[in-house]
Amino acid sequence: MKYIKGKNRNQIEFYCLEELIDQDNEVRLIDLFVNSLPLSEYGFEESKQNEQGGRPAYHASDLLKLFIYGYLNRTRSSRGLEKECIRNIEVKWLMHDLVPDHNTISNFRRDNSKAIKKVFRATVELAKHFDLIGGKLLAGDGTKLRAQNSKKNNYNQKKIDRHLAYIDTKLEEYNVILAQEDGDAKLNEKAQKKIEEHLLHKQKYQDLEKQLEESGEVQISTSDPDSRQLIIRNYITEVAYNVQSTVDAKHNLAIDFDVTNENDSKAMGKMLENAVEVLGSNEFTALFDKGYHTGSEFEKANKLEVEVLVAVPDVPSSSMAPDPDYNVSEFKYNKENNTYTCPQGETLVSNGKWYQKSRNHEGRKKQESISIRQYKTAACKTCAVYDRCTRTPKNRGRVIERTAYAHLLEANKQRTKEKYEIYKQRQAIVEHPFGIIKRQWDFSYILTKRGKERAAADVGFIFSAFNLRRIFNILDQNLLKVFLKTHALFFIAIQSRFKLFRANFTLIFYPIFQKYISEIYL
Repeated sequence: MKYIKGKNRNQIEFYCLEELIDQDNEVRLIDLFVNSLPLSEYGFEESKQNEQGGRPAYHASDLLKLFIYGYLNRTRSSRGLEKECIRNIEVKWLMHDLVPDHNTISNFRRDNSKAIKKVFRATVELAKHFDLIGGKLLAGDGTKLRAQNSKKNNYNQKKIDRHLAYIDTKLEEYNVILAQEDGDAKLNEKAQKKIEEHLLHKQKYQDLEKQLEESGEVQISTSDPDSRQLIIRNYITEVAYNVQSTVDAKHNLAIDFDVTNENDSKAMGKMLENAVEVLGSNEFTALFDKGYHTGSEFEKANKLEVEVLVAVPDVPSSSMAPDPDYNVSEFKYNKENNTYTCPQGETLVSNGKWYQKSRNHEGRKKQESISIRQYKTAACKTCAVYDRCTRTPKNRGRVIERTAYAHLLEANKQRTKEKYEIYKQRQAIVEHPFGIIKRQWDFSYILTKRGKERAAADVGFIFSAFNLRRIFNILDQNLLKVFLKTHALFFIAIQSRFKLFRANFTLIFYPIFQKYISEIYL
């Protein structure tokens, strides 16, 4: 039986890397994209050169191309990327056959978090140029990416107290052994050794306790200091980072991201500010789930004049009336005379004073204060349905509290009700990037450690790769190549010849030039 035979391994062949890479290979787009970026303005810290005149440094563009290729092809580790430089023909072409050491690769990502964020913004600008971002409907949400820190190495005061109590118990046991077994030198030596070990552990937990107290945090992580134990879903927790993302509805492209170690409640305002900056407009509608339903964040949205639709959370059981017909939502607020009307028709009035009510802010020991007004009526004392209305003693009466942000919460509730069909699109918009990143690419964890800034570098590459994948799939490759080539030539030209007039040249001539090129190839 005949079989297909391969080539003789000893056969000598002559080839060049350029011939091995097809013209429509995606790696050419990566090369053009990086070449089109003004990296000198982004602030990249290039690999260090030996001060005594050792080996020259690698250019930032080469290492950036390597990382973008790696993330697009699900390879994030520096050692994995180093291997690809040796065995992958596409990477050899992209890197001009350079093989950086894994430490050099890793340090580039570690040291350039802010510059990597600018690369991500460049993908957004590229999408905006080709009208891939509608800028009319956005959705925001957060997702948890596991940190390089085990639950075992995450501590709160309760956990530290438990360890210290256990150590004290053991120390007491060994001290009893020493007192009872004076004559057994071997046993005494063993007990003394155990006591010394426990004392070392006790010092460790006391140091952690002091560090926790000084930081003002409610928990501390030892492997990745900025990571926190967060709720993933229901009662399941992981030591993780909460990655906030804002996604445009037109093609589900991410326009912004932020790496945090807190829950969603205080994130909406900053996300909207960044969205206004990126889009250059506040004429859009933003969709958020009930985790973002916070009065102070609605105030920020109101100042920005951005329309938001935020899901209204259910009333907690502790705040519900014995009879649901007498819940706070059934009390009607009268804006004109600043009163409430209860389901029984009685009027609850306020003394006009603002009171400060404290509540704990998750992840912090300090308390947050909110301003409220209280509304009461003397009719509660003789009300026939009082027991259905509240569980508080009758002599105190029913008290309705209204925060300073209540009017904003009520307006959001009305908007969400009227535009429910729009709000239902939220999940399909914002979960699209998370589904691809975490399920298809398996980027469900942060690869880096030692801080939020390094985590942001990893996430920056993830979202840059996601946007580029979407852009490469949507746009005609030839059109994109022409645009990126002219973009790269433009920066070469103005850096070499028009340096003194760069600002005016960029502002006046380049947009006309790019529009002309786009019209030719569209």
